[in-house]
Amino acid sequence: MATQSQIETLIHLAQLETDAAAKRLGIATNALKDAEQKLTMLFGYRDDYAQKLNLKGQGGISPSAYQNFMAFMGKLDNAIHGQQDVVNMSQRKVEQERTAWQESERKRMSYGALQKRAEAKKVKIEAKRDQRAMDEHANRIFFYKR
Repeated sequence: MATQSQIETLIHLAQLETDAAAKRLGIATNALKDAEQKLTMLFGYRDDYAQKLNLKGQGGISPSAYQNFMAFMGKLDNAIHGQQDVVNMSQRKVEQERTAWQESERKRMSYGALQKRAEAKKVKIEAKRDQRAMDEHANRIFFYKR
């Protein structure tokens, strides 16, 4: 069985691993939030631009201006699709980092359980030793009083 210092070392290393995984999860989560905000902003730009096209279209618009509007809308759509890909990749990264954090936390907790078991076993052994010593002492007193 591993000694107490070995278990403490494993717990310490597992804690460092868990902390690093939590930090990476936080970074991935922030990156996802940023990507989602950019996507929302692009959707907002697209909606604003579509409203401008509708307003200009009601008053009459030249074919070249219409083509320019449509070309820009196409560029916005491409940017939206690209940003949606970034959001999807960020979501996958968050899930990977969450899984890694959960695994490292599970490992840390299992080492903690090993440590508690070892401590309980040690306490039980010490209690038996103390009980044996007390029994021997009581027997000596009993036999000497006879």
